[in-house]
Amino acid sequence: MFRRLKSRRWFLAAAACLILPSISAAAEDERPIVDDRGAREGKASDSLPTLWIAGDSTVKCNSPMRGWGQEIGRFFDPAKINVVNRAIGGRSSRTFFTEGRWQEIEDALKPGDFVIIQFGHNDVGPTDGRSKFRGSVKGIGEETETVEKPDGSTEVVHSYGWYLREMARGAREKKAKVFLCSPIPHKRFDRNGEFQADWDGWREWVKECAKKERAAFVDLADLIGREYADLGQEKVEKFFADKGTHTSPEGALFNAERVVAGLRGVPTAPLDRFLSDDGRDIRKER
Repeated sequence: MFRRLKSRRWFLAAAACLILPSISAAAEDERPIVDDRGAREGKASDSLPTLWIAGDSTVKCNSPMRGWGQEIGRFFDPAKINVVNRAIGGRSSRTFFTEGRWQEIEDALKPGDFVIIQFGHNDVGPTDGRSKFRGSVKGIGEETETVEKPDGSTEVVHSYGWYLREMARGAREKKAKVFLCSPIPHKRFDRNGEFQADWDGWREWVKECAKKERAAFVDLADLIGREYADLGQEKVEKFFADKGTHTSPEGALFNAERVVAGLRGVPTAPLDRFLSDDGRDIRKER
C-alpha cells in the first residue's frame, strides 16, 4: 500500500499545499524547544502496567500553559496502572524520534503496557532551519528529504507517517497496545463565531498509519473539535493560554476528558479496567 502512496507523491504534495495554509494561519504562537531532559513526569513500575504518553507541548507544557497529558492521570487508578508522560514542548514526530526520546520509551516498554502517541503541531513546518529543523515530510509514504544542518552535517528526513509507523511498530513488537491520536485542534473561529475545524488530511494520515500498524486510532481533532463547536467561541476562549495552540489548565482538563472518552470508545476498551471513578464517569466517544 505504501509503495502505491509513494508513486502518488504529486498527490500528497498537492494535498499538503492545500492543508498547510489553514493550519499555519492558526499556528502563530511561539513554539520554543524545551530542554527538560532532566524532568520526568510519572514513574514506571515493574509491578504494574504503564500507560506511556509521547507528544508535544499540547500534551505537556510549562505554566501558565498546560497540556492534556498533565491532567489525564486523575482518570486512572494509581493502584492499577502507572501513567508516565514523556511529552515535551517543541517536538515533532521527527525530533522526538531522532533525539532518542522515543527509544527511551521503547526500551522501557514491557508486555501489557500501553502507549498514546500524538504529534503534528511541530511537523507542519518545512524540514529545514525555517522551522528549527522540526518539520517532517508531509504524508505517510517513503519519500525523504535531505537537509543540511548549521554544523555542516546532513539529516535524511522521513515522512510524518514514517515516524508514526516506526514508533507504533516498535511498541507493538514489545507487546504494548498503541493508540495513535490525531492532533488536538487549534482555537479557530470565523467572523461569525463558527468553529473552523483543522487537521484535515493529517487526521486521515494518522488513521491510515494506525490501520497499517494495527494500532487503535483516536481522532482527537474531531472529538475535541466537535465539543468546541458546540460550546461556542466565548466558552472555548478560556480553554487557551495563548492565541490558539496551547491550553490553559482548564482547557487541558477538558481535553484530557475527551482523550479518555476516545480511549473508552476504542473497540474492546482495553484501558477501561484501569480507570478511576472519575474516569468511569466519562462517556465513551467514537
